[in-house]
Amino acid sequence: MTQITDRPAQASSPQARVDAWLERFEAALTARDVEAAAGMFAVDSYWRDLVSFTWNITTVEGRDGVADMLGACLDHTCPSGFHTTETPTEADGVTEAWLEFETATGRGKGHLRLTDDGAWTLLTTLQELKGFEEPRRERRPKGVEHGVVRGRRSWAEEREREARELGYERQPYVVVIGGGQGGIALGARLRQLGVPALVVERHDRPGDSWRKRYKSLCLHDPVWYDHLPYLPFPENWPVFAPKDKIADWLEMYVRVMDVPYWTRSEATAASWDERTEQWSVTVERDGETVVLTPRHLVFATGMSGKPNIPSFPGMDVFEGDQHHSSQHPGPDAYAGRKAVVIGSNNSAHDICAALWEHGADVTMVQRSPTHVVKSDSLMEFGLGDLYSERALATGMTTEKADLTFASQPYRIMHRFQIPIYERIRQRDADFYERLEKAGFWHDWGDDGSGLFMKYLRRGSGYYIDVGASELVAEGKIKLAHGEVDHLTHTGVVLADGTELEADLVVYATGYGSMNGWVADLAGQEMADRVGKCWGLGSDTTKDPGPWEGEQRNMWKPTRQPGLWFHGGNLHQSRHYSLYLALQLKARYEGVPTPVYGLAEVHHLS
Repeated sequence: MTQITDRPAQASSPQARVDAWLERFEAALTARDVEAAAGMFAVDSYWRDLVSFTWNITTVEGRDGVADMLGACLDHTCPSGFHTTETPTEADGVTEAWLEFETATGRGKGHLRLTDDGAWTLLTTLQELKGFEEPRRERRPKGVEHGVVRGRRSWAEEREREARELGYERQPYVVVIGGGQGGIALGARLRQLGVPALVVERHDRPGDSWRKRYKSLCLHDPVWYDHLPYLPFPENWPVFAPKDKIADWLEMYVRVMDVPYWTRSEATAASWDERTEQWSVTVERDGETVVLTPRHLVFATGMSGKPNIPSFPGMDVFEGDQHHSSQHPGPDAYAGRKAVVIGSNNSAHDICAALWEHGADVTMVQRSPTHVVKSDSLMEFGLGDLYSERALATGMTTEKADLTFASQPYRIMHRFQIPIYERIRQRDADFYERLEKAGFWHDWGDDGSGLFMKYLRRGSGYYIDVGASELVAEGKIKLAHGEVDHLTHTGVVLADGTELEADLVVYATGYGSMNGWVADLAGQEMADRVGKCWGLGSDTTKDPGPWEGEQRNMWKPTRQPGLWFHGGNLHQSRHYSLYLALQLKARYEGVPTPVYGLAEVHHLS
């Protein structure tokens, strides 16, 4: 790639610098001068696109990456109208700007980080499709047809008719398997976009995926981080919501947002017809077998996938209670009894603390190091600038916070995160010293980047401390270390011969890849066709390379036509549901969606 040598003199203000860059960038794009446009990026640069240019979620790196993407996408994207939406800022030699732009098919928002060498990072996101805008604000539905209409049906009657026909007389264009927060958020997006969709959930009620978990479960992420699309939590909502309150909110949300939603409905099989390009999905609905034939199938079964239930010798002879953490009923029945919890991440800590509170004798078996961060410290240093009352007071809305976070390319995100955890390490030095003195194996991630990178790379290996760590430091929750060798009639034996007497064994052993659900419903061959979900290919612990650049298979086209994955925490369910919904809407309306950068499959599970 040739170097642009006629770079203009440094403009006098951040606004002037950004305006000059955007003017030259748009001129190069309009002229289809790919080389000139790519030359406006720094040698070390990153362009992250969420659907607007690539009909994919992908990041390209360096000038060669930019040139390759533009060469493939520019002619049909036809971008134009780049402009700032607020006054750019400058700090430490980096100018930052918020942008809007248009393409041939939609309208987008973006973010630019500009240095003397050119664009360092660029984020472009599709926000709406031209001609298919959501009926919001000035486009909101009237809600009533004034006048006298013979045979008029009420809103309730129309909803009843729709519910009666959908899946029987009329087939959904999209079926979403899983009705937790991910499926509900996507269902609401698709409803607002006018895409016929159906969410199927095996539980009795919306919210049961939270309601039926152990009773002490609550959100460890703060309320500002957890809003659902369209309908934010009220201003008096607790910072950390208890599971039952979240469950009730999800149930209410389904009704208020008119999400087509089947309860007591379990998908039992799925197959793809290459000739008709549609799915056949068998659903057991409250004792009735129904076959749905959508064009698209979305697995919204939770980012963590299927529970990892270990197979230790002796599990068949153990005489006490044993279950995976996802099936833990709570601590009430175990007062005065001995409990062994295998694992040391979030669920393990929560369960251990609740058991101790109810009078159980608890031992946590730590098999590998865990990163722990105190909730207050995470709130102040990790989230406070984006998701807090302090952030709101500075004009940091939820949408702007989401886009700010999205503007940090995964390749360099650890650079933003390491200083945060260095500050936390210093502030809470005494806390970590006491934990380690108690024998707890603690780490900060492979490169010191802490919780967020562990979550994005592997989805495990951390605990947000809301109290259990103090019990560990004080020895009230006992610690044991090493792998489980086998179970006996009365307890657990570790690889070093340590015997732990137990009336209860909880396997807080995490979850597998989401494509495990695909294997169950559609066969191992199809699961292998799409490959592992989640992870970046960072070549760190439990995230094998090669580098992927984005979350594997999440919210974007996969190697199996018509098969999608949606999940993550509440923040990701909210933010990325927009881009998945827009991709599905475009296909529903027949808008061409040439995908750039369809990911290769490097890992099967």
